[in-house]
Amino acid sequence: GTKKKAACPGLGLFYTVLSAFLFSVASLFLKKIEDVHSVEVSAFRCVFQMAFVLPGLIYYKTGFLGPKGKRIFLFFRGFLGSSAMILLYYAFQVMPLADATVITFSSPVFTSLLAWIFLKEKYSIWDLLFTLFAITGVVLIARPPFLFGSNITGIEGSYTDHLKGTIAAITSTVSAASTFVILRKVGKSVHYFLSIWYYAVIGLIGCVIALFVMNEWRLPYCGKDRVLLILIGLLGLGGQIFLTKALQIEKAGPVAIMKTMDVVFAFILQILFLNHLPTWWTVGGALCVVASSSGTAIRKWRQSLKKAKQNEI
Repeated sequence: GTKKKAACPGLGLFYTVLSAFLFSVASLFLKKIEDVHSVEVSAFRCVFQMAFVLPGLIYYKTGFLGPKGKRIFLFFRGFLGSSAMILLYYAFQVMPLADATVITFSSPVFTSLLAWIFLKEKYSIWDLLFTLFAITGVVLIARPPFLFGSNITGIEGSYTDHLKGTIAAITSTVSAASTFVILRKVGKSVHYFLSIWYYAVIGLIGCVIALFVMNEWRLPYCGKDRVLLILIGLLGLGGQIFLTKALQIEKAGPVAIMKTMDVVFAFILQILFLNHLPTWWTVGGALCVVASSSGTAIRKWRQSLKKAKQNEI
């Protein structure tokens, strides 16, 4: 028979770096938008995702609601996932790009904690240590006045906005971790296109309702903002595609470690295009969070390899 063509070594890691770059550029463009609320940006992102996923649902004949026993999980996956996106976009708009990106990298740590609580997965002393590292990193970035005093430098705008952005980023991270736990619970019984479909539809409905309640729904006045909205949608979609491709051809551990390039790109783009130098507090917080997330990823990766070897025996 014909030999199967060998996969290109490192292609999955390249896809991961490319995905991180696209997500980072989309975040930069979000910072550049002047007159569009973060919820409206999220609505446009949901529209792009629906347009991409709809042909896939039709092609794979998955239906639009999913299996009856899984619909409640799909609903919460869509609700929590879209909430995480909206809160993250808000954090990007009101606080430094690198700060918000670093906080989101504590997601693997919270995923382990929630999986221990709801899925009864093992939670060791190492997981607790990584959790404490992540919390330390977030505290260094937030710099609450009762610990660091009232004269805080190196933030964008007022400290009130910085604190709001930090709370939004942390809530976004916990929501994203909750979606991972739900996806683990659902497993492979639901097609991933259907999962993204719930994410986009529920997110769009929630965004539209929120915009009308806040009276913030309007088309961007400037042509530049409209172009940036389209680019954010395309870049976010491209980032998701390349990340999905990476996870299909590479183990989750190396992909999770390589995703730390998100933080590197965020720092570079913030310095080059936003003229905002990160403080040493932010750098220290970034090191703590990246160390905790990388440690969690490496530990999970080693556990999966060990389990695979035991199954072979």
